[in-house]
Amino acid sequence: MATKTVRATFDGHSFHVIDPIDLAPNSECLISIKEVKPKQTDDAINYLFSIAGTAHGPKDWSKEHDHYLYGTLKNGES
Repeated sequence: MATKTVRATFDGHSFHVIDPIDLAPNSECLISIKEVKPKQTDDAINYLFSIAGTAHGPKDWSKEHDHYLYGTLKNGES
C-alpha cells in the first residue's frame, strides 16, 4: 500500500482535498493530519500601505524629485 500526501482544508466538519488524488471512489483511507500555516500572501497595496510614511529624505523631495532621481538642476538653478 503506497502512502500519498495531499493538501486539504478542514471546514469544521469535513476535509476538502485541494490536490488531485488518484483513488477509486468510496476507497477507505487512513488519514494522518499535519497542520500547516498558510503562506502569507500580502498583495502589493497592503505592502505599500504598511511602509507609507517611513521613507526619509530631503524636505524638498516632492518639489525637486527630478534633481534627486536624475541629477537635473534644482528649480531656479541655471
